[in-house]
Amino acid sequence: MNRSDYRLLVVLSQEMNMRKAAERLFISQPALSQRLQTIEKEWQQLLFLRSQKGVTLTPAGEMVIQLAKDVLSKEESVSEQLQLMDSKVYGTLKIACASIVGQNWLPKVLKRFVEKNPHARISLITGWSSEILQAVYAGEVHVGIIRGTPDWKGPKMHLFQDQLYLVDKEIKSIEELLKTERPFIQFKSDSTYYQEIQDWWNQHFKTAPRQNILVDQIETCKQMAINGIGYAILPSITLTGTEENIHKIPLESEAAALKRDTWLLGYQSSFELPQVEAFTKVVKEYLEEMDLN
Repeated sequence: MNRSDYRLLVVLSQEMNMRKAAERLFISQPALSQRLQTIEKEWQQLLFLRSQKGVTLTPAGEMVIQLAKDVLSKEESVSEQLQLMDSKVYGTLKIACASIVGQNWLPKVLKRFVEKNPHARISLITGWSSEILQAVYAGEVHVGIIRGTPDWKGPKMHLFQDQLYLVDKEIKSIEELLKTERPFIQFKSDSTYYQEIQDWWNQHFKTAPRQNILVDQIETCKQMAINGIGYAILPSITLTGTEENIHKIPLESEAAALKRDTWLLGYQSSFELPQVEAFTKVVKEYLEEMDLN
């Protein structure tokens, strides 16, 4: 088996669907099926059970898939070490990023990174900060971008702080929350963000909001607020300044502005990789420009 065969097996085990796997591999479904049959003939084992609903791994398939993952991982590790001897930046930059940062801040940084390092590749996953931290711990990515104050003992870089605002079409002051019948629109988030909002609310009010609407995405929450459905608490990173006829009330906790921190973190060995060093350099340049502006 060659490298492309190992990758084929890993992709198919991830998708568990011949059509989707073929699309990811940029080959036709018949070609994928034929290559899989050749691999199975080489192993003299059936690796996947086919059905109209998709494919299922056999016990033999599980063993071969694990071998494929190990081989690809080892090859990538060796490739990254070889890059240390090269002046150009190659390899894949693996980033796990909090969704809100991945949508609003990171694209500008990655655009600059790609322009400066055209030979590098990018692998990006997004999710809640708790999921990002777990991905870094597990070594699935080189660096993570986390919201809040992470419990991380390794290297980390503070990126920025953003203010939290109460956003609404009608409400003009915090005091009006005591009388309003308008719903409080919340988005699903990690426990630390939710706790910060809860603590702020409990400092100012003795009762819970009268009505709640829970949505799964922060962008949905924002759009509902700016369209007048109810009020929301949003970080300034999501507010572009183009929102019209919207009141933005800064939140304060114990006479200080309520803000949210964002951090870049990872293991020291990851920060020594050329693609990570190049990314860190671009991040620092971008942050310096943000401070100047």
